[in-house]
Amino acid sequence: MDRCVGLAHADPHLQPLRAASTGAGILGDRIARRQQPAVQPRATGIHHLRRGRVAGRLRDDRELAQGGEVRAFQGHGQSLPKGRGRRAKTVSRLGGVDASAVADLLEDELRAAGTPERAVGEKRYLKSDLEFVGTSVWENRRVVQAFVRGQPPLTHDELVALAGALWAKPLFDRRMAAVLLLELHPRLLSPADLPLIERLLRESLTWALVDGLAGDVTGGILGRFPAEVTPVLDRWSTDPDFWIRRSSLLAELQPVRAGADLAPFLRRADAMLDEKEFFIRKAIGWVLREIGKKRSAEVVAWLAPRTHRASGVAMKEAVKYLPRADHERLMAAYREKRQA
Repeated sequence: MDRCVGLAHADPHLQPLRAASTGAGILGDRIARRQQPAVQPRATGIHHLRRGRVAGRLRDDRELAQGGEVRAFQGHGQSLPKGRGRRAKTVSRLGGVDASAVADLLEDELRAAGTPERAVGEKRYLKSDLEFVGTSVWENRRVVQAFVRGQPPLTHDELVALAGALWAKPLFDRRMAAVLLLELHPRLLSPADLPLIERLLRESLTWALVDGLAGDVTGGILGRFPAEVTPVLDRWSTDPDFWIRRSSLLAELQPVRAGADLAPFLRRADAMLDEKEFFIRKAIGWVLREIGKKRSAEVVAWLAPRTHRASGVAMKEAVKYLPRADHERLMAAYREKRQA
């Protein structure tokens, strides 16, 4: 029975890839051996994600018990030359392997890279109910990038299946890996994937997952399909869930950095400017700060008549890269609760 639950059940295109009877490579070999009857010699696996390759070595306990030499297997029982430490070949195709099994192998790598101390600290800091294994974002990205480099280019269906399998388990580090995996494949995603992304956003419940899904994943789709995505973000901007409202703002980060029209963001920001929620205020200031790096006059023109409404968090972020005179004038008006 597939272990990819939750999202996969709700979204048909997240159904996991099935293990094929042929062509599954090392991962398929390990999966097949796991399914062998108990009377078969037990095989244990040592899996690595190194130098961009998924490598594996299966050891026959019966041979070890008899003092025989260890054989490394690749594919479907095909033996490589005898000898310890020989590397198996890269998996030929993810499409031949159950996505949940690949997600489990990635989890093994994440657990190996994490520390108990970091796991405790991150869980406390994020105030999350998820399990943590203490993998840093840098290490998580390294594991995901190594896997991607070791595969032929993923198809859209393979991408969403693997992301769904990673997300299905309530483990923060796996869910972060799912976000990073989606970030690495912007060209495979389209407006048709927004229902999936919205579901992930609603289940994130922390900025640590929301911000990547909104700013990078959704923002990448918006940059390529503004006409189709803008109405969705307008709907998000009035959603009862403040994480969804925050996402409608952060999704504009990539496009505005590239010179996109500011009107959609400014319209949503104005509607949310009086909100008390910290994460909304911070998002407004964050995007204005990025705009101000190259288009300071537009930020000043929008902010000046609103300084009496803006929060301190939004103001401090928004004026960070503005010319000094504008910075001081706007902050003085904010402190006096008047328009600049």
